[in-house]
Amino acid sequence: ISSNDEGMLITLCYEVNGSCHRTLHPFGVQLAIYLACALGTLITVLGNLLVVIVVSHFQALHTPTNFLLLSLALADMLLGLTVLPFSTIRSVESCWYFGDDFCKLHTFLDTLFCLTSIFHLCFISIDRHCAICNPLLYPTKFTLKVACMCIGVGWAVPMVYTSVFLYTKEIAEGLGHFLQDVPCVGSCQLLFNKLWGWLNFPVFFFPCLIMIALYVKIFTVANKQARLINSMNKSFGAHLHRRASRSERRAAKTLGVAVGIYLLCWLPFTIDTMVDSLLNFITPPVLFDILIWFAYFNSACNPLIYVFSYHWFRKAVKLVLTQGIFCSREHIQS
Repeated sequence: ISSNDEGMLITLCYEVNGSCHRTLHPFGVQLAIYLACALGTLITVLGNLLVVIVVSHFQALHTPTNFLLLSLALADMLLGLTVLPFSTIRSVESCWYFGDDFCKLHTFLDTLFCLTSIFHLCFISIDRHCAICNPLLYPTKFTLKVACMCIGVGWAVPMVYTSVFLYTKEIAEGLGHFLQDVPCVGSCQLLFNKLWGWLNFPVFFFPCLIMIALYVKIFTVANKQARLINSMNKSFGAHLHRRASRSERRAAKTLGVAVGIYLLCWLPFTIDTMVDSLLNFITPPVLFDILIWFAYFNSACNPLIYVFSYHWFRKAVKLVLTQGIFCSREHIQS
């Protein structure tokens, strides 16, 4: 056992050869980290659970767009339930105490739910693009069948992608020269090798490029329509046009906030993973934990961005909290 200048103790995760080093923070620091991670996990689970309950319960909200939101919330909620509690312990204790098999399962679920969330964000931006840029054709283009196909792709592709890297022995054996040295006993970072670092960047960043491109188009169209509507001094449907303009601008603003938070949460982790693979994995464990929790934070923000901004969700939450889940399903209009 040794100590450093900050009063932290350095010991081993296990009393065996090749064990990882464990950093023992002062009790107050450990408690603060546990509370912060627990709060983030609680917000992620409860916020997305509320979305699942509201959209599932009120039949008036069973629209293609809201089913995408429901599936997104389900992925984020499962991340909070199955991944974040164990990630919290790993971050605070700086060791993995749950065995290699569960480490592989934890990594699988972590990557699956994060990728699924990102794919759904991309599909939601496509849906909003169709609704604003082609409002007349939108009801016939983005149907319930199309939404279900998007949901299926959003779950299937991440599942196949992650399974190939984690559970295919041939790939692991054939990529030996890409892999990091054999990890120490007590670590759980299976996928962080040179190849994964480079594959990680386009898989996580390309959906963001799509969202940025669609947001620019939506914002341009919404502003153009707003100028046209404002130039109409007298029109029979002027009030309706003004409402449509506000709705379109609100949708553009919501998507812009989503893209910004997505970049803030995921870009640091994605760039670090790619650069780290070139520099022989020099990122300190503490910094790595901070970056990955920033990425997790996106799942807590999603219900706030995409759902809490909608008046129908606020109304539905009020009904659920004041009248209970068994209140009438007809009170909500999407």
